[in-house]
Amino acid sequence: MSAEPVPGDPGPAGYWLHGVAREADPATLAAVTGMDGGPLRAVPAAGLVAVVSTAPPAEYGEEALRRNLEDLTWLERAARAHHEVVAALSRAGAVVPTRLATVYRDERGVARLLAERRAELAATLDRLTGRAEWGVKGYAVPGATARAAAGGGATPEGAGAAYLRRRRSELTARDEGQRAAAEAAAAVHDALAGYAVAARRHAPQDRRLSGAPTAMVLNGAYLVDVPTLGGFTGLVAALAGRHPEVRLELTGPWPAYSFAEDRPPEPALTVKGPAW
Repeated sequence: MSAEPVPGDPGPAGYWLHGVAREADPATLAAVTGMDGGPLRAVPAAGLVAVVSTAPPAEYGEEALRRNLEDLTWLERAARAHHEVVAALSRAGAVVPTRLATVYRDERGVARLLAERRAELAATLDRLTGRAEWGVKGYAVPGATARAAAGGGATPEGAGAAYLRRRRSELTARDEGQRAAAEAAAAVHDALAGYAVAARRHAPQDRRLSGAPTAMVLNGAYLVDVPTLGGFTGLVAALAGRHPEVRLELTGPWPAYSFAEDRPPEPALTVKGPAW
């Protein structure tokens, strides 16, 4: 990293911060590996525990991170490794995930974070305990009007006029279908948000990223009490039947990435990557 080592330190090892919990089970830490393929470490302070992995400066130092974050292959690998740790922690209990590429020069900086932000982090952990994040994506379903318009034939006015009329009808039907899908997505989100403890509506993913044949109109995240999960999944199924304009896809459970508002701030020696 760019800063000089603190006097007395063994050297600028670097620590990638994955998340903060109330405790870290050694068995959980042993089940997954860190960013460098080595073991995870627990840094306790102020009644909390930060889970870190070694981040060698050659790859995770400030300049190296700036370069690597522009490399999509590297970024995908780093994001997957980070997520696997956070997911393992979340299966054992509540965890506040940190943003991708949060790196500290030494453990003292990590411990200082826990001490300075203890109240906020503890409140977030309390709010996430016994709950999990579920995702619901909605994709537009082409309407019957558009399909019917596409099948129209020629009229006595001639093939050219018939083609133009058919194209106008197709465009109108497509616009109406998109509007209907957007309205249905809003209704689905409102219903799920009313059931969940908290909800977030993220920007829809581009079709190239989602891989879906039609546009995404809903990209919702919902914080759900574990005992009420059956009711939530049942509501998703009911809404799918009630709103044929959208195809709903339920995913989860996920670590509560969308609801960890009190994430640790970027420390002085961190290169901040894209929010996870």
